[in-house]
Amino acid sequence: MNNKASFSKRISFLNARMTSTLSVSLVLFILGIMVLMGFLATNLSRHVKENIGFSIILNESAGERQVHQLQRMLERSDYVKAAQYISKEDALKEVMIELGENPEDVLGVNPMQSSIEVKLKADYANTDSLAVIEKKLRDQVIVSEIMYQKDLIQSVNDNMSRIGLILLALAVVLMIISFALISNTIRLGAYSKRFLIHTMKLVGATPAFIRRPFIVSNIINGIIASVIAMLLLSGCVYYLMTEMENFTTLLSVPMMLLVFLTVLVLGIILSAVSAYWAVNRYIRMDRDDLYYV
Repeated sequence: MNNKASFSKRISFLNARMTSTLSVSLVLFILGIMVLMGFLATNLSRHVKENIGFSIILNESAGERQVHQLQRMLERSDYVKAAQYISKEDALKEVMIELGENPEDVLGVNPMQSSIEVKLKADYANTDSLAVIEKKLRDQVIVSEIMYQKDLIQSVNDNMSRIGLILLALAVVLMIISFALISNTIRLGAYSKRFLIHTMKLVGATPAFIRRPFIVSNIINGIIASVIAMLLLSGCVYYLMTEMENFTTLLSVPMMLLVFLTVLVLGIILSAVSAYWAVNRYIRMDRDDLYYV
């Protein structure tokens, strides 16, 4: 009978431990998704901004050497990601592809102008920076005009800022909810051992000594839960990579490692802090109060 009772207790303990670990892992999984979404949003913002640029229309009198010097100056600039020279002939070919006919046949001359297409670095893809860049480039003798879509750039920056604020607000709310859920899960484990905590206190154990095994145990639980959450995140990322062709351009191995590290750190910190508070509550209670919590 004693063996059966002991075995039954062990099974109950393992079930409770497994339930607690799975509950924490699901919470960490959701937190991991939010962290991943934050990184992806940052990369998407950078990708979109780095595809924003402007066109430098060159004068008819611009010589090849002058054009080459301007292009090299742009490529060495802090704000330029890429600068590509497009000749009149190349511009005409692009128009022919778009229109399906040759404007030169109608007008008798090539109406296009040579230009340099500039792609900006993400930090400079805003209207303020572009205004300064435009002013600087207009001093160049061979520059005829600078063209860019000011409204589009402003709209992109506004939308990206709005998305960032929404994700930040969601992350804060989710962090509070996650902490509450993990605290409740750990508190249940401490509740089942509240009389043991009181007994340890009676025999002279210090609060730090009483807390230590609970905190260590829950940290181990948090690490196991973090690993489970990482596996679930890996499965989600693999699925997205197979379903979305360009998804890999927004995701890198260092980024995934950083997400995993964040999940692991959150798992350890949230579990340790929750265990500390849960055990402290029962350490401070009198024996009579333990029956009514």
